[in-house]
Amino acid sequence: MTKTVAPYGSWPSQITTDLLTKGAVSLGQIAVEDGKAVWTEMRPSEAGRSALVTEGADGGLKDLISEPFNARSWVHEYGGGAFAVGGDVVWFIDPKEKALMRLKPGQSPERVLAKARTAFADFLIDEKRQRLIAVSETLNPDSEATNQLVAIGFDGSLEVLAKGADFYCAPKLSPDGGRLAWIQWHHPNMPWDGTELVEARLDEAGRITGQRIVAGGAEESVFQPEYNHAGQLHYVSDRSGFWNIYRDGEVPLHYAFEAEFGLPHWIFGMRTYGFLEDDTIVCTYSEKGEWRLGQLDPATGSLSGMDIPWCGFDSLVCEGRKAWFVGARADRPDELVEFDIDSGAGRILRSAAELDVPAGDISIGQAVAFPTDGGDSAYAYYYPPSNSGFEGPAEEKPPLIVRSHGGPTGQSTRGLSLKYQYWTSRGFAVLDVNYSGSTGYGRAYRERLNGNWGVADVADCVNGARYCADKGWADPDRLIIAGGSAGGYTTLCALTFQDVFKAGCSSYGIGDLTALANDTHKFESRYLDNLIGRWPDDASIYRSRSPLNATEKLNCPILFLQGEEDKVVPPNQAEKMVNALKDKNLPVAYLLFEGEGHGFRRADTIRRALEAELSFYAQIFDFQPAEKIDRLDIDNL
Repeated sequence: MTKTVAPYGSWPSQITTDLLTKGAVSLGQIAVEDGKAVWTEMRPSEAGRSALVTEGADGGLKDLISEPFNARSWVHEYGGGAFAVGGDVVWFIDPKEKALMRLKPGQSPERVLAKARTAFADFLIDEKRQRLIAVSETLNPDSEATNQLVAIGFDGSLEVLAKGADFYCAPKLSPDGGRLAWIQWHHPNMPWDGTELVEARLDEAGRITGQRIVAGGAEESVFQPEYNHAGQLHYVSDRSGFWNIYRDGEVPLHYAFEAEFGLPHWIFGMRTYGFLEDDTIVCTYSEKGEWRLGQLDPATGSLSGMDIPWCGFDSLVCEGRKAWFVGARADRPDELVEFDIDSGAGRILRSAAELDVPAGDISIGQAVAFPTDGGDSAYAYYYPPSNSGFEGPAEEKPPLIVRSHGGPTGQSTRGLSLKYQYWTSRGFAVLDVNYSGSTGYGRAYRERLNGNWGVADVADCVNGARYCADKGWADPDRLIIAGGSAGGYTTLCALTFQDVFKAGCSSYGIGDLTALANDTHKFESRYLDNLIGRWPDDASIYRSRSPLNATEKLNCPILFLQGEEDKVVPPNQAEKMVNALKDKNLPVAYLLFEGEGHGFRRADTIRRALEAELSFYAQIFDFQPAEKIDRLDIDNL
């Protein structure tokens, strides 16, 4: 088939904003009870509501809660761990009701506990004692929030089990109910810096009668405690330099691999391994950034990977001889999979989106490693422009969007992103950078960002862009950088302190580190101690690395996208930068979205944000988009 030649950026595409929002969902936490899965799916078409879904008796999908009910927690602002299933009862947190709800078969959800200024997450059912164990977070008017481990009776009673640490997560009960394990940590650490795994003995009433530190410390990150069927406590620790699985004992058994079996604990309920009925461990692990699913034999310590089509795995749950997970693929949207270990067959329970486009419209990410500052290597996925009906002029190179992910401990994988395909199918190239500090490459790679945020990450994005231009994969005069949250900070730093990029888009990004240090939520209130330096002792570093304080160095157009209700990075961060660019007479555009927080959830917002970004680049680089979209108002253009 002969392709039509047209300027990059102007190609018509079947990957539209409607495809990204209408009927598309984001698959989240999974729980399994007696072979039946229940999961959350965030629906942009329902104003970002998180529905609880399962399979019906007829094999079709069934919503367990209808609008306006919403299963979403807000502990640490990022939430997660918003529901639990026990028998025929589902427990969930509803953000509108601001209450713990109970759903019994054939009934409407009922309030169990609503406590002023207190939120709950990470639920564990203690059926024997007729209670839930959970993490609580109470907002205090004149001091930082208080986090505790609590027991919530099925009758709505509340009892504190553990307090004194700054943070708690991941409570787990032994099979006999006699021991309770959890993770805790203290300021200034984030959970990927240093945590403690605690195990406590419980009496018949469920009170703690003694406890011990199993593993962890200020410089060791412990993740996901788990008891096998024999009652042996397991956990993931990075004491070896990689997040590996251990079994507790007088001498802990270390299943040693140069691979990552853990994740940065940004949200509650994260899981990377589980036990089959014979206590074989099914696990997901990353080798040099590439995620796989495997079986770990607890007797021999041997690890065998599985030859399956998925390249990313979230919310892994095991029961019997099966595993359930949200699987990412390079050529299809995310899928909720019920995987039979013995047959090696996966049954798709739910797809995140329907994708009926030609294979030639899908750009497959290519793993690349490239040299960066200091003689080190950094990593990325390069997505070339791809459209089954169009190609660019022979003498032209495509514009490149360098993506800087959030976190900054996040990680990009080769799993299909329809947002990236939105760009590549229109003639853009995309470079998704796993810059220094990213997960998936070991603790040393994460720690390359300590003290160097705004420097090492920026260098990696800049060198990645140069690498693509040198390879002939991108037009050096149309290099763009875009990112959200921490990635927005990297974006703004790159645009301010470097001169490689010709335009940028910051979504709820950080412009003023001083403001962030003084105006953010508890979970991240000391995050910058490791990334930048102690506040206020190192105030000069905060000022020098804040793009807002160096606007005289800006020389290219920027688009700002911001949620009005963002408590992580408040709107005043973006507005100060916008005003500074206006004063400099540089092209700038700003969209503030009502009802949105840190990250966009609503269909109208997602559509408007993408189309505004396309209109922005089209005006800056002088091309005409194929579809009719609203023209973005750009000041000073």
